[in-house]
Amino acid sequence: MSWITPEPNLDVEKPLYICVLSNTKTSQIPGLSAAGKTAELTVYTPAGDSELMHTGNIISVPVLPMTPPLDTPTPAVITRSALNLTKTPYVFVNSGLMILPDASIPMKSTSGKPGEDIRSGVAVHDPKVIFENAKKIGYELAPATDHPVIGESTPGGTTTAMGVLMSLGYDAKASSSADINPMELKKQVICEAMAKNNLTFGCLSDDPWKAVSYLGDPMMPAAAGLVAGFKEYDPEMHIVLAGGTQMAAVFAVLKHAGVNTKNVCLATTRYVMEDQSANFDALSKEIGFKSYIADPGFGKSKLPGIQRYEAGTIKEGAGAGGAMYLSALLGVSDQQFREEVENVCGILKAGKV
Repeated sequence: MSWITPEPNLDVEKPLYICVLSNTKTSQIPGLSAAGKTAELTVYTPAGDSELMHTGNIISVPVLPMTPPLDTPTPAVITRSALNLTKTPYVFVNSGLMILPDASIPMKSTSGKPGEDIRSGVAVHDPKVIFENAKKIGYELAPATDHPVIGESTPGGTTTAMGVLMSLGYDAKASSSADINPMELKKQVICEAMAKNNLTFGCLSDDPWKAVSYLGDPMMPAAAGLVAGFKEYDPEMHIVLAGGTQMAAVFAVLKHAGVNTKNVCLATTRYVMEDQSANFDALSKEIGFKSYIADPGFGKSKLPGIQRYEAGTIKEGAGAGGAMYLSALLGVSDQQFREEVENVCGILKAGKV
């Protein structure tokens, strides 16, 4: 029995993992994001995640991305494990970073600027430019793959996703990187942002780029552009958006922008699907995307920090759900996967942590 539902059965010869890295000042609102030990440290998370995924440890950032309580390891350890086990090639895309990772990280750039606090009136500068630049990257990468998996590391991104989805007309309740979802704070921040620009529920359903500009983050147009580039090269290509609510927002932007979404699916974790404070399953039906759900059985892990995933401390991130999907697709069992996650964590513990 597969640990991914439904069981993936594509015949894949050239998988490729891509992780979009970006920052938004929205993540620095106290209490909003748990993708870092403090709100201030969330600016280091994407750079730290990329270094961990590439090398197995952090290099230039001061602190490993961890989530309180009990310092639950970043989902980047999950993605690192998948890349180790499957030997899948990977690349990172800078779509507006405040902190750059080490120069050794394989990186392409959309030339996007970091996102602003959505309450300021401008969330993303020039989203169409980011989209077009990312589209070129997708088209350039397309000959090297028959199945791209696109993840992200963007602290604060569930709030921006919720804002964009609401402005497009979806009753979104975003999941959270914390075990207690700060839903009321998210709603308050989004309401303030919408009031700043005189926006109402569903008012931007015909203008997704304006929705991203007012309420989104730089990851969204970059991920959307990558999909558009792959689809321009091969309209039939199977693409996985690796993530929960944030990738639901990307899919919605694609749909409302008229981009080809045939064979574009989402892959996330059961921790997102089962989050009672969110509504991922309802969103999948309303927006109209297929999703793969990964259950790695982390409750069986020897490590307390990994067991914390079962309690809802961190649910997704750094393309973790898509990384697990890719592992299962390429024949890795859930037990093999758990063992590799424990191995990656052991190396971290022996290193800079």
